[in-house]
Amino acid sequence: MIVVGTQWGDEGKGKIVDLLSEKANIVARYQGGPNAGHTVVIDGKKIVLHQIPSGILHPNVVCVMGNGMVIESAALLEEIKLLENNGISISGGRLLISHRAHLIMPYHKLLDKAREQASGSKKIGTTGRGIGPAYVDKYDRCGIRVVDLLDRNSLQEKLSNRLKKVRRELLSLDFDDFSFDAKDIMEKLLKFCAVIQMTDISVCLHEAVSNGKEILIEGAQGTMLDVDFGTYPFVTSSNSTVGGACTGLGIGPTQISSVLGVVKAYTTRVGEGPFPTELDNALGDELREAGGEYGATTGRPRRCGWFDAVIAKHAVRVNGIDTLAVTKLDVLDQLAEVKICTAYKIGDTTIDTMPADCSTLSKVEPIYEAHPGWMTSTKNVKTFTQLPQKALDYFHRISDLTEIPIDIVSVGKDRNQTIFMTK
Repeated sequence: MIVVGTQWGDEGKGKIVDLLSEKANIVARYQGGPNAGHTVVIDGKKIVLHQIPSGILHPNVVCVMGNGMVIESAALLEEIKLLENNGISISGGRLLISHRAHLIMPYHKLLDKAREQASGSKKIGTTGRGIGPAYVDKYDRCGIRVVDLLDRNSLQEKLSNRLKKVRRELLSLDFDDFSFDAKDIMEKLLKFCAVIQMTDISVCLHEAVSNGKEILIEGAQGTMLDVDFGTYPFVTSSNSTVGGACTGLGIGPTQISSVLGVVKAYTTRVGEGPFPTELDNALGDELREAGGEYGATTGRPRRCGWFDAVIAKHAVRVNGIDTLAVTKLDVLDQLAEVKICTAYKIGDTTIDTMPADCSTLSKVEPIYEAHPGWMTSTKNVKTFTQLPQKALDYFHRISDLTEIPIDIVSVGKDRNQTIFMTK
């Protein structure tokens, strides 16, 4: 099964993956880097993971970091330490990293910052974690991969050559902070190499499938941040849609049995770019505070708005989503009225599909349906039948518009604040 975000990320995939991991043997991540933030709350204790799949919180699960990821070594070591401090060990082959995964180097962060500054008002609004520059190096065929750590002489040569070009680029961007210590970088990379367990992830997953193992696959960000199908250029630098799972892990599409889409009961996004249903007013602020809508990685406030069925249908189509998990229903509990955007209006034309260009998307006017709020807490609800009828009506409409069923509903941060349709 693949778990994919249907909006601009931050849908609550971390919690859903954590819950589903209980029945999985392997949890694999296929793209992104430490720009992601998956938050899981267990018995009131919050754990935020940025690179390691949240399945690591289950002691019998093996976690896999695929070749489609870009990995920051120092941040990953900090994450491992965080887990160990919470009594969670990665020893015994519990964390496997692809030989082919690319590394985020210290200079990638500076390039990220310099390029954003040079873009001025046209900046993308990146997390500044060096994700984009690392992917640029990957496709420019000058990146450094995990497997390169095994050959010290070759690594030193690649690093030296790359640093020369980085200095020139930073100078061209009027960015004079380029004091790199190649020796220090090398030493830290070799220490990292001694800690991790690298392997051929494609072979590992193929053998697991052959042996009937249950594999859960997760991505970072969401569909609307996909480099091809998102609000380009205000997107991430990889394919966060399900196609990225095949190339990011080395598995064939025929091995995928189902796709679960995670959607928030309203909509949020971080950073720049068009957002048709954004509530840039007091109600938007109210949603942000009620939902704790601040980035798990950067702490940036998220922009909030009504549920957008146009982007949800877009996500269902491009990902082949079978079922939905709806999160943060409880954030809407005290609203007298909730709205769903069913289509967009551009001049005299009504459309119900996503425009490919941001200039058009920024001009659309959302067409809303208004639904009465349920005005009661859902935080302690345990079954679908216990949900207020108006909340059920809201779900039914979302299901009708997306043409797929809702199987999971989250009504709070903790693991036990989750409703499964089959129970």
